[in-house]
Amino acid sequence: MILVTGAAGFIGANFVLDWLAQSDEPVINLDKLTYAGNLHSLASLQGDARHIFVHGDIGDRALVDRLLAEHRPRAVVNFAAESHVDRSIHGPEDFIQTNVVGTFHLLESVRAYWGGLEGEARASFRFLHVSTDEVYGTLSPTDPPFTERNPYEPNSPYSASKAASDHLVRAYHHTYGLPVLTTNCSNNYGPLHFPEKLIPLMIVNALAGKSLPVYGDGMQVRDWLFVKDHCSAIRRVLEAGTPGETYNVGGWNEKPNIEIVKTVCALLDEMSPRADGKPYAEQITYVTDRPGHDRRYAIDATKIHRELGWKPAETFETGIRKTVRWYLDNQAWVQQVQSGAYRQWIDQQYGPRE
Repeated sequence: MILVTGAAGFIGANFVLDWLAQSDEPVINLDKLTYAGNLHSLASLQGDARHIFVHGDIGDRALVDRLLAEHRPRAVVNFAAESHVDRSIHGPEDFIQTNVVGTFHLLESVRAYWGGLEGEARASFRFLHVSTDEVYGTLSPTDPPFTERNPYEPNSPYSASKAASDHLVRAYHHTYGLPVLTTNCSNNYGPLHFPEKLIPLMIVNALAGKSLPVYGDGMQVRDWLFVKDHCSAIRRVLEAGTPGETYNVGGWNEKPNIEIVKTVCALLDEMSPRADGKPYAEQITYVTDRPGHDRRYAIDATKIHRELGWKPAETFETGIRKTVRWYLDNQAWVQQVQSGAYRQWIDQQYGPRE
């Protein structure tokens, strides 16, 4: 059995669905169910004895201690995090509480649990911490992609909070011997993505006839990783990664944001054309850039390929087509997550900038 935190969120839910599609090993799903945690994403597992959902916070020591003692997991995979840069700019405290303080409390619980294990159970136990490439800061157009040796230079409250959690995880390995693994991934996209991030926001707004807000000149470059490829990388790191090591996970797909938006528009033109026959790209609107917006991220995923044999299965072209198709085929899911609070957030974030 494994314990997965934050497993009702975008990447966590995809991970649990893929895990149980390939294995009968049960999963304990601990999720706080904040705005981005959505049990509807896991509806297909309702009644499945292999999936045990627990509503709770990684910072709740008593709860986590009880879950570890009761279920005796062989591994903990930590997805639980506040992850949206814009939200961290407007309200950084939640990011410090979850990403820093929450990770600390989780590590303390896991350290105590691992310390009580013996023999093979102790030797084989792993704590896998899922992080982001944003901890490395920003790159110029000519800089080589981030490797695991890049210094940490976070530029937003979000990335600073994730950098702090990464440092805590590293320290618990070097100080206490806790067998940790860390992955730093690039921008994920794919099914079940909460529609405030770039790709799902563009799809949802386009279909609703709304503007497609693009920050600044739209030339911010990101490396794009299909979420199911990310999940396969995490499974591989959990299986064969070396304790104490960090593995960068990327899609080898560097693209500027405006190209992503235009690609989504072109796919929608093909799959779900506007009633008036006009292109969705007409809805693109440039808005004032956000403060401290990093210009370029890029991941060098050579290490995980060389040491663990992992590489992404999807190209951006195949992955983005699957993503757009999923949103078109799952309008009920989209409507379910679009609460009033969500709409107010989008209005607050983008409305004044148009």
